[in-house]
Amino acid sequence: MNPPETKPCPFCTLQTHRILAEDELTVAYADGFPLSPGHTVVIPRRHFPTLFEATPEEQVALLNMLARAKAVVEKHHQPDGYNIGINHGPAGGQTVPHLHIHLIPRYRGDKEDPRGGVRWVLPDKAKYWA
Repeated sequence: MNPPETKPCPFCTLQTHRILAEDELTVAYADGFPLSPGHTVVIPRRHFPTLFEATPEEQVALLNMLARAKAVVEKHHQPDGYNIGINHGPAGGQTVPHLHIHLIPRYRGDKEDPRGGVRWVLPDKAKYWA
């Protein structure tokens, strides 16, 4: 029996036209399946699965690039808010095992009641204020 084929990592080889900003350790990249206009992912250049494997230098670079990505999104889209998220491990919803931080612009009216934000990943526990 042949071993299962492994897909190449989509974040190890980037499409240059989707790069929004970059430095020696990180890249801000237009999401391929955007949830909203301006949805961006911040990716370390080194391949590793979760934030917990990032070096201290990479952690600083990721946060700095997140701020740069926000500035680019602000310039082009003027969102009213953001969700920032990381999926860690299969149980956390991670489908690409290369760390990436989602910067998801939010706009007034894009959801009737946006309260709870990222808590809606577990819908039966999200609405804590009721």
